[in-house]
Amino acid sequence: MDLNNKNILITGGARGLGLAMASWFAERGANLGLIDLESPELSQAVEICRAKGAKAFAYVANVSEEEQVVSAVKKATSELGPLNGLVNNAGILRDGLLLKVKDGKIEKLPLEKWQSVINVNLTGVFLCGREVAASMVESGSQGVIVNIASIAREGNYGQSNYSSAKAGVSAMTVTWSKELAKYGIRCAAVAPGVIETEMTGGMKPEAKARLCSGIPVGRMGTPDEIAETVGFIFENDYYNGRTLELDGGLKL
Repeated sequence: MDLNNKNILITGGARGLGLAMASWFAERGANLGLIDLESPELSQAVEICRAKGAKAFAYVANVSEEEQVVSAVKKATSELGPLNGLVNNAGILRDGLLLKVKDGKIEKLPLEKWQSVINVNLTGVFLCGREVAASMVESGSQGVIVNIASIAREGNYGQSNYSSAKAGVSAMTVTWSKELAKYGIRCAAVAPGVIETEMTGGMKPEAKARLCSGIPVGRMGTPDEIAETVGFIFENDYYNGRTLELDGGLKL
């Protein structure tokens, strides 16, 4: 895909990985629709993209709410034109052990922690992917859907909810790649390892050093490296139905 003047939606586009991807696409001439919860950061992200010469708009939506997703995609299509791409990046963390036993008392992982992560990280990907795919088919625009998974999809300590959601994202990616190819729509995923974000930035230096010592390349990945990997999938028309791991060799 030649990214110049292509219309691409990015969920969770206000900050972190989403903003890095938006900036990367803006520099290559793409038009951006950034979907996120309402915040000053969302408006700032749009201005960053516009400063790079891109046409960019903000769409306020909770990706786990069907009506909000339907409305955001319709509005994006009317303002940007036929859609050519989607990056399903929005996600949350609500880590916790399935069971925690202390002094003979069992504390269980609350259903709310489970469900909130499933709602955003799995159902949100489904809703956004469904609506954008339908819009692409209706307009006849061929395109690409990239889902952000995680190496935690194989199971990670304290992440029953997150690991399950990301495993589901990887499975949906394969399913969609088979179902949507006949409409000229490719679907693939990127599974990041440990990336430098606001969350990891708040870690104590000794904790960060211990974490990096387990990564063969000796450091965390950067948001820009994730953006470049997503861009590779967009630009390589033969990449389809696979999850590309970007983790510096780390295995959980």
